[in-house]
Amino acid sequence: MNAHASANKAIEAYLSGNTRVELLEWDRARGEVSRTGRPDLLARLELMRCAAMVASLVPGPCERFEALRADAAPAERAYADYLAGRLDPTQAPLLPEPQRKVAASPDIAALAAMPDPLSRLVAAGVLLQGARISPEAMAIAVDTASGQGWRRPLMAWLVLQAQRAEAVGDSAASAALKRRILILEQGTPRR
Repeated sequence: MNAHASANKAIEAYLSGNTRVELLEWDRARGEVSRTGRPDLLARLELMRCAAMVASLVPGPCERFEALRADAAPAERAYADYLAGRLDPTQAPLLPEPQRKVAASPDIAALAAMPDPLSRLVAAGVLLQGARISPEAMAIAVDTASGQGWRRPLMAWLVLQAQRAEAVGDSAASAALKRRILILEQGTPRR
């Protein structure tokens, strides 16, 4: 229970951009899980961290999970592959229910209907990795991060939207997005 609470606090701190609290809570969660001596639980914890990174468009492999992959359950291995954008379609039934629908089809309705905001952002991040994201899905990701006050993913998704707007020559949208980015930058506490 302590590990779960610390992991949730770490994710919230990460998404909010509070690095100091994030690192403290991840260390606390890892310490609690390590006391069990169970690598499968530690692998699950590392996947939670990687999911938050995918939601925030942080590229790269989930290295801490990969070091534990051999001891992870099939569902965790499938989820890691999903987060990395390399899910074998036969593994889709092993994914958490909300992610299954989006893994099967980049349906905008399935993404929008996801009740959990973090799951929604994770699914959008996976769609982006697979180059299957639509402008509507990007807008859902921006609205989701904004609605939660999650600075880190909001910044990432806004920057991506601004780049896409510039690429298609939509200078009005690009300017509006840059104004939102500026608001975020000005509200970022100095560390």
